[in-house]
Amino acid sequence: MSDKKKNKQAEEKNAFLFGKENYKWMFAGLVLIALGFILMTGGGSDNPEVFNPDLFSFRRIRLAPFLVLLGFALEVYAILKHPESDKG
Repeated sequence: MSDKKKNKQAEEKNAFLFGKENYKWMFAGLVLIALGFILMTGGGSDNPEVFNPDLFSFRRIRLAPFLVLLGFALEVYAILKHPESDKG
């Protein structure tokens, strides 16, 4: 094998799978997923005979699952996004 092929294979072997921007999108998706799960917590009652209507609030039923799904969609986008290569 020529030196050029060896160098190119070595560079490809040491290259990261994703670019810097992909990791930023992944981090943003993880933050949205975590925020959604945090918003879902709580709303229970210490006494099982007392009903707490806050269990079915807008935050827990609509907003939190939407944020989780949005976070997963952002993760898919981050994985499928083609990393920008440096032509330098």
